[in-house]
Amino acid sequence: MNEQEKTETEWPGRKEESAEDRALAWKQRKVEHVVRDQWIDFRRIQYELPDGSVYEPFYSYSRRSYVVVVASDEEGRFLCVRQYRPGIRAVTTEFPAGGIERHGTAEYGEPEVTGYEDGTSVEDALSAAKRELREETGYTSEEWTPLISIPSCASISDNFAYIFRAKHCRKVSGLKLDETEFLKVHSYTAEELDALIRKGQFQQAVHVMAWLLAKEQEAGRQYL
Repeated sequence: MNEQEKTETEWPGRKEESAEDRALAWKQRKVEHVVRDQWIDFRRIQYELPDGSVYEPFYSYSRRSYVVVVASDEEGRFLCVRQYRPGIRAVTTEFPAGGIERHGTAEYGEPEVTGYEDGTSVEDALSAAKRELREETGYTSEEWTPLISIPSCASISDNFAYIFRAKHCRKVSGLKLDETEFLKVHSYTAEELDALIRKGQFQQAVHVMAWLLAKEQEAGRQYL
């Protein structure tokens, strides 16, 4: 599959709700935007449950969707970055990743998405993946494959993760980091990555999933 064919591929996603989906769905009755700025829309919601009872408060949020890149260089070593993550107050090892830029002032979409896709095209996600790989590692690739799009945290958030595989990456430049990015680039063999995961030292859940999907693809099994 060449790159043009890949960028025309649609992300997998269920287009229509079934009768069972509609029967199980919660109905939103009231919404309070507790924090709504350029970065996040954090909401307090009142829901009507399928049995007619009312539940509140339920908190959810919108943030921008993002890409994760499983990238390997010309020697077959996998490119990773190490950086501090305030959520767990620790330095993590993970794949290059970053947000998908949106038009307008907010960095997230309107929270009207239902379930399986947020309107991001493969082209937009691929552009973000190429940008993040180059900015965070200085590498580029001519061999890109979309692996999957998936809700990042379906319980409380409506943003999506878009996962890509990039092969035979070449070093072409230095890093170009945002003002809050302080990171180091490392490369690992597949065996070393597996060992990091087993030891709990590859701490991003979506990135672990990305690695497992990349291994499935390498074995000839693909989800897209």
